[in-house]
Amino acid sequence: MNGFLVIDKPSGMTSHDVVAKVRKRLGTKRVGHAGTLDPMATGVLVVGVGNATKLLQYIVDGTKSYEGTIALGASTHTDDKEGDLTFTADPTKLSLITDAQIREKINSFVGTIMQKPSAVSAIKIDGKAAHQRVRDGEVVDLPARETTISKIDIHSIEHADGAILVAVTVDCSAGTYIRAIARDLGDLLEVGGHLTSLRRTLVSPFSLRESGDIESIERADLIDTAIGIARVLPTRDLDFEEMTEISFGRSVTANPANGIYAALSPTNTFAALLENKDLGGKVAATPKLVAVQE
Repeated sequence: MNGFLVIDKPSGMTSHDVVAKVRKRLGTKRVGHAGTLDPMATGVLVVGVGNATKLLQYIVDGTKSYEGTIALGASTHTDDKEGDLTFTADPTKLSLITDAQIREKINSFVGTIMQKPSAVSAIKIDGKAAHQRVRDGEVVDLPARETTISKIDIHSIEHADGAILVAVTVDCSAGTYIRAIARDLGDLLEVGGHLTSLRRTLVSPFSLRESGDIESIERADLIDTAIGIARVLPTRDLDFEEMTEISFGRSVTANPANGIYAALSPTNTFAALLENKDLGGKVAATPKLVAVQE
């Protein structure tokens, strides 16, 4: 049993909870996920089953799209609504914040920027997730890292009692934290900010439109590994002789271009990942990963 599932993760479940549920429903242990979603968040979680688990790293790297709501006027230790309050803005100062100021500051995040991840994240420090270190009472200060935010659209700005609610859509690269955008927007406006809702609508090229409910997922919902990886990587076909060569880890005729190719068997199943290498003056496609043929 091999392939990808696109799950619409419900709120309250961790990404690992989803993996455990898929294992139980499909009766297999070889299950993994691409790109962690916080328990509060909902939306697209791509799950790999069987040999597709080894390809999830190429899914993780895809462009992400999110819909979220930022609450200005307070900060929390998790940068979202599930955390403890660490700061509350003066109501008078909050009332002076204009829509134009919000739009100006949020637009400053668009582009390639250095973003400091939330302390409560899945980033590992010496093998232990940052969020677990925070829960254990440790003080975590993660260094800023480069990320690209290609677009932030503001859909509405609501001036509510004690808060300003900003509904946004964000298109960004892997490794971008929407909670950090909420936090940093609040810092720039000097009123604090945190995330109150988050829904992932795209892990390119897999979208919410093709997602399914975790409670009703079945084997028939699997996107075949060959079909799924062809949406992410260029492909090439192998003949039976080449299949034999790669099964022994040997090189075959070079790929049409440089970069990683997904190689498909004569029966159109996923066979291997191949990458061109110069082998003593001759370029050939060398296996990076060979799938077990079932």
